[in-house]
Amino acid sequence: MPITSKGSFQTALEKGNRVQIPKLIQEQFKMECSQVLKVGVSAQGAWRGWRFFYARMDKQGRILIPKLTLSQLQGEKPSLAGIIFEVTLEPT
Repeated sequence: MPITSKGSFQTALEKGNRVQIPKLIQEQFKMECSQVLKVGVSAQGAWRGWRFFYARMDKQGRILIPKLTLSQLQGEKPSLAGIIFEVTLEPT
């Protein structure tokens, strides 16, 4: 049974422009790797607003953030590594 409602969480940006979806969120919404999700990300401390894109969760429970989306959030900061992100997940 795929995700049917909106969920959100906070996480740090990992190596390879990925964010980890917590196991609790995966289990609560019974998420599947095959489902396409509308993902919204916002960097904490660097107000650039929300950026939305479509993605699938990989088998390890991670979502890859596109480079264009990261560059829009980055602004003048040299790197977003370790920055906390607010992430929202919605069904399509």
